[in-house]
Amino acid sequence: MSSVTLMKIIKKMKLENLTPEISVRGIKITVPDINRPALQLAGYFEHFEATRLQIIGFVEYTYMENMTKKRKAEIFEQLLSYPIPCIIFCRELQPDELFLKKAVEKGIPILMTKQATSNFTAEIIRWLNVQLAPCISVHGVLVDVFGEGLLITGESGIGKSEAALELIKRGHRLVTDDVVEIRRVSEDTLVGTAPDITKHFIELRGIGIIDVKMLFGVSSVKETQSIDLVIHLEDWDKDKEYDRLGLQEEYTEYLGNKVVCHNLPIRPGRNLAIICESAAVNHRQKKMGYNAAQELYARVQNSLSKGREEDEE
Repeated sequence: MSSVTLMKIIKKMKLENLTPEISVRGIKITVPDINRPALQLAGYFEHFEATRLQIIGFVEYTYMENMTKKRKAEIFEQLLSYPIPCIIFCRELQPDELFLKKAVEKGIPILMTKQATSNFTAEIIRWLNVQLAPCISVHGVLVDVFGEGLLITGESGIGKSEAALELIKRGHRLVTDDVVEIRRVSEDTLVGTAPDITKHFIELRGIGIIDVKMLFGVSSVKETQSIDLVIHLEDWDKDKEYDRLGLQEEYTEYLGNKVVCHNLPIRPGRNLAIICESAAVNHRQKKMGYNAAQELYARVQNSLSKGREEDEE
């Protein structure tokens, strides 16, 4: 099961730890959802999702402030007896002293952020969804070409890295070479990232490892990119028939999500970078409603119809 450490969340979201005496090491989050414990503060603990991050906003805070001391003691004791990973106060709201005392006794970290509750909630859910998404690693190169995430796959030594390097020289951005970590963020979206070890590096056979960020500048690399199109490179087979029109899309599947895939035969003299650029632009056109293959097919059909009409006359 995927997990994110609480320390990583604190660093990413720039949270202030109000209970430094409690160690946050070893605390992990395994679900991307959050909970605002308004009902729990009112005394309703049925179906309480205690393993989620607990977010205290202005509504929950003012409700706590208006509780009697006796009621606070009862509710705080009951709430903090659950295995809560942490509680986060938004808008720099300062928790009650009794609340902090009970939290320290139970070993539950209390954190604070300056952000508004709705903004913080949206951002933490978005980030956790990416971090905790199902993940696989595939052999390939991921490049951002005109805003389209282009995943280039194929056997080792076929020319994936060389094609990526030419694309980078033409102004496009590298996400990762050799190993692509693919996360299924939603039913429609796959996001690719680079492993920390190989980030910004490209391996060129005969030359070795090159640092793209150092050679071409920070504008030549990118941290993450959605995967919109797959180009699979393969050796040219003269006995195999290749699609020359593209009327029907072919797909490949990663983590249950289908992605448009083009099988590209390789032979001397073919400029892979220009072909990849054209494929990315063509895919973008299709998403905008224009399909060149269908346009050609329509023209041919119209021409045939006109020819029949003239013959009948």
